[in-house]
Amino acid sequence: MNIRYPLYAKILFWFFLNLVLLALVVLVLMRGQFRFGFDWMLATGADARIQAVSDIIVAELNDSPQTNWNSVLNRFDDAYRIQFLVFRADGTQLAGKPVALPPEIRLRLGEGRGPMRMRPPQEEPGVESSLPEGPGRPLRDRPGFGPPPGRGGPRPDFLPGTFAQLRGPFPKSVVRTFAPTRYWLIVRAPISDPDRLRNRPLALLAVSHSLSAGGLLFDFKPWLAVGLGAVILSALLWIPLVRGITRSIGQMTHATRQIAEGRFDGRVSERRRDELGALGQSVNRMAARLAGFITGQKRFLGDTAHELCSPIARIQVGLGILEQRADEKQKAYVEDVREEVQHMSALVNELLSFSKAGLREKEIPLQPVPLAELVGRVVNREAAAPDQVQIQVPGDLQALAEPDLLARAVANLIRNALRYAGGAGPVVVSAIAQDKGVVLTVADSGPGVPENTLQQIFDPFFRVESSRSRDTGGVGLGLAIVKTCVEACQGTVAARNRQPSGLEIEIRLRA
Repeated sequence: MNIRYPLYAKILFWFFLNLVLLALVVLVLMRGQFRFGFDWMLATGADARIQAVSDIIVAELNDSPQTNWNSVLNRFDDAYRIQFLVFRADGTQLAGKPVALPPEIRLRLGEGRGPMRMRPPQEEPGVESSLPEGPGRPLRDRPGFGPPPGRGGPRPDFLPGTFAQLRGPFPKSVVRTFAPTRYWLIVRAPISDPDRLRNRPLALLAVSHSLSAGGLLFDFKPWLAVGLGAVILSALLWIPLVRGITRSIGQMTHATRQIAEGRFDGRVSERRRDELGALGQSVNRMAARLAGFITGQKRFLGDTAHELCSPIARIQVGLGILEQRADEKQKAYVEDVREEVQHMSALVNELLSFSKAGLREKEIPLQPVPLAELVGRVVNREAAAPDQVQIQVPGDLQALAEPDLLARAVANLIRNALRYAGGAGPVVVSAIAQDKGVVLTVADSGPGVPENTLQQIFDPFFRVESSRSRDTGGVGLGLAIVKTCVEACQGTVAARNRQPSGLEIEIRLRA
C-alpha cells in the first residue's frame, strides 16, 4: 500500500496549524484592541523610540531658522521612510511636504490649543541652580530670559531659549485614517514659533502608510525573531517525539508485513514503556505463536505424508501382484486403481517436499549456484521438446542458494507453465544481475490469472479453478512449494500478468 499522507507529516502539519491558529488569535486580539484606539502602542516600547527621535528633531528645528525646517524634516523623511510635518493647532502647516489634513487629525490638533506648560531644565550635577528654594520664581525672571532681540517691548508670556532647553515626555497620540489608510503620529512638541505673538504648542506629525512607521510605532523584527525562535524550539522538542513514534510504527509495519508473507522471525523493539511498546510486545507474541502454529502444521503434514508412504507402497506392491493374477476384464479395474494410487503417491511426495522445505529453512547452508547450468539441467528433464522452453541466462551468472531447492522451484515453475500455457508459445527462462542481486524469471504467453488472485496463488492448496481433477492440474501445492523453497534460500518470489497476455514469475536471490 502506498502511503499518501505519512504520520510524520500529519503530526508536523497539526503542529504548524496550531501555531497558525495561535497567530490568528493574537492578530484578532490586536485588531480588536485597535478598534479602541492606537494609543496603547505607546506603552509597548514605542514611546521611548518616539521620544528619542522627537528630541532630536525638535532640537534641530529650534536651532535652525524656519526657512531650513523643510531640509531638516527631509533628512528624517529619508532616514525613516515616513513623512514628518510641523503644524499649528489651528491646522496651519509650517514645514514638510504639503499635506491635506483629514478632519479627525484637525480635530486632534484643535484639542491641543492653549499655552503649553513649561518645565525648568534638569539640573546638571555640579551646577548651581538658578532657582531659589521654595516654589521658585517665574521663568521670565531668570537671568538671561527676556524679550526676543529686535522685537521691542517685553512679552512676559514669551520665553526665549526655553523650547531648546525643555525635555519630554511630550504628549503623543496615534490615529488611523481611511481612504487611503494612513497612520498619524501626533507629538505636542515645544517648537518655537517666531511668527506668533503668543506662544502656542506646535505639533510634530509623522505620516506612514504602514503600522510600523519606519519602526517608530511597531517594530516587526523582534516579533519575527521571537516567532521564529518559538517555531525552532518547538520543532526541536517535537521532532524527537514524532521520530520515536514513527520509528516504532515503521518497525511494526515491517514486522507485520513479514508475518503476512509467512516469515515469523521478525521482531519489534520492546524498549518503549507506553502504548506503542505494549503493541510491539503483542506483535512479537503474535509472531511467535503463529510461527509455532505454522511449524506445527508443516510438521504434521510431513509426519502424515511420511506415514502414508508405507501403506501406499504396500498398496502398489499388492496391485502389482493382483495385476499378474487378474484376467483381461479385471485388468482395467486394476489400472484405474493404480492411477489413483499413483496420484495419491504424487500428492504425498508434494506434501513431504512442502513440509521439509519449510522446516529446514534455518538449517540450509547457501552456496554459489551457476544458474545457466542449473536451468539447463531442469529444462532438459521437464521439457518434452527443445523448442518448448527458451533459456536466456548468462553463463557466468551465479546466485546464493541451495541447489536442490532452487532446482525444485524452477522445475515446478516450468512444469506449471507448460501445463497451462505450453500451447500458446515457448516458455522463457531468463536471469539478470540487478541491485546487488539476481532476478530469475519464468514467463509464458498463456491466459494469465485474475489480478485479484496474484497474491494467493502461492498459498497452499489454492487453485484458480475450483476443480481439483487431474485434467486441470494438481491440488494447488506446486507454487506453494516454489515459495517455500525460494524463501528457504533467503529469496523472494512474486507473480504478475504480462501484456498483452501471459504470466511471469520472478525469483529474487542474493548474488
